[in-house]
Order: sequence, then C-alpha cells, then structure tokens
Amino acid sequence: MKRNRRISAVAALALAALVTGTGAGFAATTTPSATPVATHAFDTAPATATATAPTRSFHGTLPAPTGRYAAGEDVIHLTDASRPDPWVPSSGPRRLTVTMVYPAVPGTGTPAPYMTLAEAAGHIQKGKIPASSGITPQNLSSVTTHAFDGARPQRGKHPLVVLSPGFGDPRMVLTSLATELASHGYVVALVGPTHEDSGETLENGETPPCAICDDPKLDMNKVTASRALDASFVIDQLTHGNTAWRLAHLIDKHEIGTAGHSIGGASAVATMIADPRVRAGVNMDGKFYPVPMPGQINRPFLMLGETDNHSPSGTDTTWEKAWANLGGYKKWLAVTGANHPSFTDVDLLEEQAGFPTPPLDPERGIVLTREYVTAFFDQTLKGIHRPLLDGPSPNNPEVVFQP
Repeated sequence: MKRNRRISAVAALALAALVTGTGAGFAATTTPSATPVATHAFDTAPATATATAPTRSFHGTLPAPTGRYAAGEDVIHLTDASRPDPWVPSSGPRRLTVTMVYPAVPGTGTPAPYMTLAEAAGHIQKGKIPASSGITPQNLSSVTTHAFDGARPQRGKHPLVVLSPGFGDPRMVLTSLATELASHGYVVALVGPTHEDSGETLENGETPPCAICDDPKLDMNKVTASRALDASFVIDQLTHGNTAWRLAHLIDKHEIGTAGHSIGGASAVATMIADPRVRAGVNMDGKFYPVPMPGQINRPFLMLGETDNHSPSGTDTTWEKAWANLGGYKKWLAVTGANHPSFTDVDLLEEQAGFPTPPLDPERGIVLTREYVTAFFDQTLKGIHRPLLDGPSPNNPEVVFQP
C-alpha cells in the first residue's frame, strides 16, 4: 500500500478496433482503413487490408476538462493481502495500480504521462499495431492528458468516483472522463485491472500481461465479481486511516459513486450489489454481468450506451431486464451514431492518427459522455439538480431518452 510516481514518462495507446460488449478493444493486424470483423473480445478472425496506412505525424491530445479546477494526478499501488490474485494465484496477493485524479489548483504540478514505458510496450504488443502504420511509441508518447503530477490540491472534501475500464483495456482509456470529473470537484480512482488487460505497471516495476484475454470460456460474471472486490478494497484503503494515499483527506467517504465502460460498467452493478457504501453507479455500454435482481439496487443508476445494442430494440437484452429490475432514480440514454469505444478516449486518438471512426464525431462522444456522467453524479452525490437529465436537449440531439 505504498505510493510512488510513474516509473516512466513515455506514453502510448494501442488504437482500438470495435469490440462489442466487453471492451474498446485493440487495433487488428491490418492497415487502418480496413474494416474490422471482430465483434466480440474473443473473436480472432483477422480483418482484410484494403488501403495504405496513414503517413502523417501523430500527436494525440485529449480534450481539456471544462470545470473550474485543474486535474491533479497521483499513481498509487495497493496490495490486498486478504486474497490471492484471482487469475494468477502463483503471483501472490492481489496487487492493483490506481491513478488518483483530484481537483487541483491551476498552474501547479507537471504534465502527467499517459502510460509508463512498460505499459505502452505491452499495449502496442497486445494491439498488434502494424509497422506499416508509422505509429511508434515515440510519437504516441506525446499524448496530452491535461492531468498534472503532484499538483497542489484544492481544499475541502469531494465525492469519490471509482472508474473501471472495459475488458482488455487499461485504465488509461478513461482518462478524459477522469480529468473532467476532477475539474468539477470529484476525486477519481481509476483502477487498473491487473492480468485483465495489456498491462498495468505494479509497484515492483513488473507489468504483467493479460492472463485471461484469450480464454473463450471465461465466465464474465467472475470478472465482475473480482472487480467488485477490487473496488471495495480500493474504497477501504482510501477511506480508512488515510494511509494509502497522501491526499485521502480530500475524500468525502459518505459520497461514493462508481462508473465503468463495457465490462467495467457491468462491474459497477456488481460493486453496488456487494457494497452499500456506493450510492450511485453508471454503466457505459456494457452488457450486464449479472443482471441485477429486483431489490438488489435501489440506488441511482445511469445506463448510457449506443443505440444499436443498447436501446429497447437493441441486440443486448440484458439492458431491458436490468432496467425493469433497477429501483430508485434511474436513467437510460442511447447515443445515436456511437460505437462501443465512443465513451472512452479510443475513438478520438484513432481519428487523430488517421484511422476511420464511427458516424458520431469522436470528440463529440467524449463531450456527451462527460456531460451526462458528470450531471448524473452532480445530481446523485452532490444533490445539485441538473436539468440536462430531465429529458431530451436540443443541444444534444444525439442523446435519446429511453422509457
């Protein structure tokens, strides 16, 4: 349970192909103009190259946060001595890398990198970015995050939001959302799913690869159950004794929410079922593993997804079942033109690298995700009424309110 700075300032991103239902996915071993055929995280059929790769120089920049605060950042390392790692028990107790993003004083700290060097290497290897693309760790390392290492924190207590990425995706793909929430007065814990993605650099400097990504028989309910344990452990460490993180005093331990993308969104449900301290949750475009039973969640919940799969007529029937069983305040929003990674950083960075993107403008996808998730937590954790959640907005015609 020790804190340290990032091991390397080299950042990188593996550009993602669409993967429905589990994570934003990774680029296939094709040229960027190819149409990916993988529709699930466990599909392995290769896409067919149809055009040459982009040749222009890549410089990735995430959108600046819109709140009145800057976004400070620390990376901490936590070890849960009470349980072995669920995927690689021989590695010892469960170890987690967590990015803490917090409200900070503008103009303080130094620009935070996107990933460690080892995380970047693992991400690129897992993503199988073709050499012909011209994308290298060197030019990906300049991604601008708008987060600042060691920034001076704002005073006061702030709600805590625990974020969980999609299956196979490292925690960094939710950086845009994390910095936005911090700028609006939230402390964010972005939890790295060790052995469930392309690599999270641990306290000892190791960056273990995914141990379960290629298992076609993997029970995703076990993944969400494990992530719920991870989330509760992180909450414990951040709210008991103020020893796990130097700025834990910033956290209002009575106002806690959770959100996630894909399997991370499903994990928000599992976390809320298991941990009554979590007062509100958000599922961003994830199939429900499990579907909550009536009475299990009577706290606020937001379902935010793309229309093809996650509207009442969509292909993912778990959303209708979950909607019927959720109690209390709830909202179901479908975003027209979005694809699975639209709720993460992935589509925007792909576009900046010259790769094809979905009908919804990638930056617009990030804007909408930020607006509605922040409004939801403002209303449910801070008690601030946000009219944006009352119904359709002429400023956001892409967002369709479901029953």
